[in-house]
Amino acid sequence: MKRIAKFHKVSLEQFIKDWLDTFSNTDEESMKKIYEEIKLPKRATTGSAGYDFYTPLSFNLAPGETIKIPTGIRVEMEENWVLKCYPRSGLGFKFRLQMNNTVGIIDSDYFNSDNEGHIFAKITNDSNEGKTIELQAGTGFMQGIFVEYGITVDDEVEEKRNGGFGSTTK
Repeated sequence: MKRIAKFHKVSLEQFIKDWLDTFSNTDEESMKKIYEEIKLPKRATTGSAGYDFYTPLSFNLAPGETIKIPTGIRVEMEENWVLKCYPRSGLGFKFRLQMNNTVGIIDSDYFNSDNEGHIFAKITNDSNEGKTIELQAGTGFMQGIFVEYGITVDDEVEEKRNGGFGSTTK
């Protein structure tokens, strides 16, 4: 197995800034406690392809509801690799938990962005069976899989990233 990446936490300052953008009524002590308890993604077994991401907060999602989660995580990886993020299989199967962008794509150059490469997840409970999802802080909710990719022989891109969502099309 190739070892091509390493997970890190974003800085406390970046985490607080991003957390307040989503959960504006959180006090500083609570944010510090949430930050301290963030667990880096890890695989559950030697045969697991996906690295489980853990929710930093407890939440309930009724059918049709959406939440944006600042994970507090960033990933440093070799060039020519991408991290693809999906809902954990069991949550998708039991509750139709969906990523709002279908698949999250974390490029290798995102690590050095202005926001430190902070990975967010926006998820929706797409249940058509009336099931509410209840997750406690520290529960796995998303999985990331590293995939190697290639480029065309005539590719001449030289632009550098500086930003998050949509920054590569500006």
